[in-house]
Amino acid sequence: MPKVFISYARDGSHGERLAVESQQQLQAVGFAVFRDVTGLKPGDVWFHKLEGELRDSQIVVLVVSEKIRYSKWVHNECTMAEKLGIPIIPVLAEQLEVLPVWLLHLQVLDFSKGTNWRALQDAITGAIQHKSQIKPFSWGSLLGLRENAAPQQIAPLSAGLPSVSAAPFWAGDAGNDKYGRYADLTVEGVTQRFRWIEPGTFWMGSPESENGRRDNEVRHQVTLTKGFWLADTACTQALWKAVMDENPAHFQDNPNNPVEQVSWNDVQEFFLHRLNRMVSGLKARLPTEAEWEYACRAGTTGAFNFMGELSLSKVNYNGTWDKAEWGKGALQRTAPVKSYTPNHWGLYEMHGNVWEWCQDAWQEKLLAKPVTDPQDVAGSDRQAGAGVERVRRVVRGGSWRNAGGNCRFASRTGLTPDLRDNLLDFRLALGY
Repeated sequence: MPKVFISYARDGSHGERLAVESQQQLQAVGFAVFRDVTGLKPGDVWFHKLEGELRDSQIVVLVVSEKIRYSKWVHNECTMAEKLGIPIIPVLAEQLEVLPVWLLHLQVLDFSKGTNWRALQDAITGAIQHKSQIKPFSWGSLLGLRENAAPQQIAPLSAGLPSVSAAPFWAGDAGNDKYGRYADLTVEGVTQRFRWIEPGTFWMGSPESENGRRDNEVRHQVTLTKGFWLADTACTQALWKAVMDENPAHFQDNPNNPVEQVSWNDVQEFFLHRLNRMVSGLKARLPTEAEWEYACRAGTTGAFNFMGELSLSKVNYNGTWDKAEWGKGALQRTAPVKSYTPNHWGLYEMHGNVWEWCQDAWQEKLLAKPVTDPQDVAGSDRQAGAGVERVRRVVRGGSWRNAGGNCRFASRTGLTPDLRDNLLDFRLALGY
């Protein structure tokens, strides 16, 4: 695996903390990493040690904070890296009015408003692959990724990424914004935005140390080799009604509320069937369980896709961390979609609000070994003699009636596919 040299200012600020976290995240996915505090030993001559480590590295990740403009060590490390032909990826730890002059020619990955570890991993891999610097920003666009930047510039190795110049055939509008690539599907006057989810590798499940962890959350590495489109919200009552001409939901005071009260069978046999007939070639489906968790995590680790502690201002749930208790939730019902801040990939309410049906049949325990493109396992249940119409199906995300621990990334359960409840909905996926 390539070796990454992390350059940063040792000033005790958020920049230094981000450097530490960057080392942990990159090592977790297999990169060799040098960071001076952990890499230097008593008696080492700083300059010679740093020069040697740079020569052994394939990439420099530069954590950009206010203090680096005053750090001769950071300046020297970057100057040396450029002389050696080693690509530099600047990662912005905090908003700066002006970048140092010696960084103006480099594209900056903006982590000042939230981390996106997959984007960093892809950028590293892409820069090494192409043996060149990442394409520079135009002058005056230095703080963060350009909103109209092509996804290939952000993640050069994103196989399967749609062409920026051509919208999907089903899209009324498409483009790029701060979250990445989007495309809008309009059905009978109702528009659903989709986000392009690039292929990649992630850790599915939870570590044994995670608060609230259950035995069915076996941690393992998953690789998704195909990108896909995922709705940025759960299905609304407005979209369901546009397709089905009726509204089964319990909370009907707002058409932007999740549709709830729909079973897995309802979605498969009626909604998806009719939608795919209305838009020929659409290939609408439910996401697999692995796709759902991958998209929910959005390149982050831990229990949730936001910074700080779980709170009712971030997630619609009920009770405490580990116990649902009526009257303790903020709303005691569903919230309209887009009521809470989206994750780094522009996906709303993937924690809480409503459980979301996934395609997969329920597995009591996930495999501990690495897997690639895990798919629905209903076939094995059918072969075992279980009636497929009764095979439990995976739901993810927690809901407004559940305790906070049920809303974690890795929280999972299985329900009978004919169950309808005011905490059950789904999120559309498109592609292959």
